[in-house]
Amino acid sequence: MEYETAQGVEVPALGLGTWQLTGQDCTTAVETALDVGYRHIDTAQAYGNEAEVGEGIAAAEVDREEIFLTTKLDTRNRTYQRVVDSTRESLDKLGTDYVDLLLIHQPNYLTRADHEETLRAMADLRDEGLIRHVGVSNFGVEKLKRAREVSDAPILTDQVQYHPYWDQRKLLDYCRVHDVLLTAYSPLARGSVLDDPILERIGAAYGKSPAQVALRWLLQQDGVVTIPKATSREHIEANLDVFDFRLSDAEMREIRQPSKLRTAAAYLRSMV
Repeated sequence: MEYETAQGVEVPALGLGTWQLTGQDCTTAVETALDVGYRHIDTAQAYGNEAEVGEGIAAAEVDREEIFLTTKLDTRNRTYQRVVDSTRESLDKLGTDYVDLLLIHQPNYLTRADHEETLRAMADLRDEGLIRHVGVSNFGVEKLKRAREVSDAPILTDQVQYHPYWDQRKLLDYCRVHDVLLTAYSPLARGSVLDDPILERIGAAYGKSPAQVALRWLLQQDGVVTIPKATSREHIEANLDVFDFRLSDAEMREIRQPSKLRTAAAYLRSMV
C-alpha cells in the first residue's frame, strides 16, 4: 500500500468505498478488503451501513490502529448538538472509540446551520478524541476556501467525484497549494471506464484492465487518494493491484477525457 501525506498525516492512497453496500455483502467486502491489504475504509451516516462496516472491521484480523476509517455527517446532522449526538451514534454503530476522519457530506443546503457551527462541533469532537481529522465532501473551491477560513481544525481532505471524464484540475490545484488531500470517489465513473477504448489499449500494454488504468491515473496525481467500491474478492484484489506499473506522461494526458455528458450518463446508469 502506498500513502499520500498532507499536513503531516499519512493516508492510505487506496481505500474501499461502501456506498450502496448493505447487509452481509457490505460486512464481507470490508472484511475481505482488510484481509487482502486495504487499510482505508469509507462509509457515511447516509449510507445506512455503518453497523455492517463495523462488523467487517471486527471480523478482520487487523488492528484498529492500522485502519484509516472515514464517515460523513448526514445532511440532517449539521447543528452543533446534532453533529455531536450523531457522531456518537456512528461510533456505536461502527464499534469503535474514534474515527480517523469525519466529513461534512454535502454543503449545508437543507439546514439553517452554517458551516462554521458544524465545523466548530467537529473541532470540539477532535479535541475530545472522538475524531482525529476533519474534512468536507462535494465542496468546490470557493466553499472549501470558506470552510478552511472558519474551521478551528485543519481541513484534511475534500472528497469529490473524480475520474477521467470529470475534470477537477481547478480544485486539485487549490488543494495542492493549501496541503489538502483530494479524495476521489466514483473513480471508475460508475463502471463507464470498463469499456473505454483508450483505457483498454493502454491497459493491454501493461497487462492491466481499464479499471486498473483509471485507478493508476488517479493515484499518479500528487495529493490524490481514491476509494473505489467493490464487492467481490476478485474486484477488491484487482483494485489493489495498481501499484506495480506507472503510466507515461503522454498516457496521463490521453486518459483525461472531460465529458459532462458521459459523467451524467454514468450517474443515471448507476441509479437504474
